[in-house]
Amino acid sequence: MSKFKKKKGGDLPAISTASLPDIVFMLLFFFMVATVMRQNTLMIENKLPAADQVEKLDKKDLVMYIYAGKPSQRYESQYGTESRIQLNDKFADVSEIAAFIAAERASKREELVPFLTTALKVDSKANMGLVSDIKQELRKVNALKINYTTRKGDALSGLKN
Repeated sequence: MSKFKKKKGGDLPAISTASLPDIVFMLLFFFMVATVMRQNTLMIENKLPAADQVEKLDKKDLVMYIYAGKPSQRYESQYGTESRIQLNDKFADVSEIAAFIAAERASKREELVPFLTTALKVDSKANMGLVSDIKQELRKVNALKINYTTRKGDALSGLKN
């Protein structure tokens, strides 16, 4: 008959490090896919107004964003405290909106141009005159699909005393 040997001590077997590179690359790939890079750096204060009937946009790649509001504290000394327009990563004048829309249309495929939407991300404290000026410029370049970006909430919450 054969004899069985008893294990001496309760040693655990060594952990295999052969699959470690696979695990590292899986984690790296996960974070590359899950991370969303911010398109624009906000240079204005942008506290969006609340709305109770909100719809989500389907295709965000067909949206051109125009930001409006007063400059953030970092830019207040340079640009003042009046509400301003931000197109991409720079402050702009109302007259520059037409060139911005033309550049955005040129960057898209021709068959997608009719589906482009202009989203206005306007601070809740920005004056309505600036918004009217933006809308007038958009009419001049025939950018008639306009979306007002809001946050979900009670639309009357700002009006209550």
